[in-house]
Parts: sequence; structure tokens; C-alpha cells
Amino acid sequence: MNSRHPLLAVISKALSSASSLKAIAVSLALLPAIGLADDHRAAIDALIDGLHQDAHEGNFQTYFDRYTPDAVFLGTDKSERWTIEEFKIYAEPAFEDGQGWTYSVKERNWEGEGNTRWFDEVLINEKLGHCRGTGVVELIDGEWKIAHYALTMLVPNDIAAEVGAQTQHADGI
Repeated sequence: MNSRHPLLAVISKALSSASSLKAIAVSLALLPAIGLADDHRAAIDALIDGLHQDAHEGNFQTYFDRYTPDAVFLGTDKSERWTIEEFKIYAEPAFEDGQGWTYSVKERNWEGEGNTRWFDEVLINEKLGHCRGTGVVELIDGEWKIAHYALTMLVPNDIAAEVGAQTQHADGI
């Protein structure tokens, strides 16, 4: 997880340029704000972790409840740019048997502050291997929701030309 926080820079500066007593006072004064940011991070991580768990378990309703009504999902194929309603139609057959798809999170990084945050995560999928999910989340009426999610396959550089040739062939280029 990304550990950068703007208030940590203030604390670091206070520690390097002030008396110990003043540095401690500044640090203690800023701790509640840092804790609030961590509370949001925990809530957002729970949102995305829950998304992946719902997909794995085939929980259609709770999976899609995690998105905003105007969310966009980008899949791995160039044709896969869906509104959330279009994505529901695409995904419904995969969820009918009680198991949608499984992506295991290997790492996740967060950026942003306020009511809009964005993230990237490295995932593992049995069929596709390493993938990257990127997304934007928004705080709406006190609840974090996914406004945008994009899934891409990660291609090692040493086979990128070969994979590129295959996609060009498939696309008729």
C-alpha cells in the first residue's frame, strides 16, 4: 500500500528543524488527521477487496452495488468499454453459476485525497496471469463507490513484440 501522506512531510520537517518538545507537539496535533486518512484507506481497501471477493463468489448484486450508477468498466479487449448497465448484461451469465471470476490482489497503491481517490493494483488470474486493475473511487453520501475500473493484462517486455504481433494479427493490422 502507498504510505505517502502530506502530513508526514510536516511532521518530518518539524522533527528536523525544531526542538524535541515542539516536534512532539506538532506530531501529536497532526495524528488525528493522519488517522482519518487511514480510516478512508481501510474503507476503500475493503470496498475493492469486497469487489474481488464478490466476483469470486458470484455475488452479482453486491458486486454491482459497489459501483456508482454512472460507472464505467474497461475490460481487456479493445471493445470492452461498458457503462455499468452494459457491464451487468455482459457479466450476468458468468455470475449465474455462483462464481464470476477470480483475481487475487498482490499489491495496491493509492493516490488522491478528499472525496475522489484513484488506485492501481497488480492481480493474478489463473487464465490471464498478471493483470493490472486501475480505478477511481468517489465518496458519495458517506460511502465509497467505484466510478471507473480498468483491467489490463501485464505483458513482460521480453515477449511484448510477440504478443503485439499476435494482437495485430487478430485485429487484421
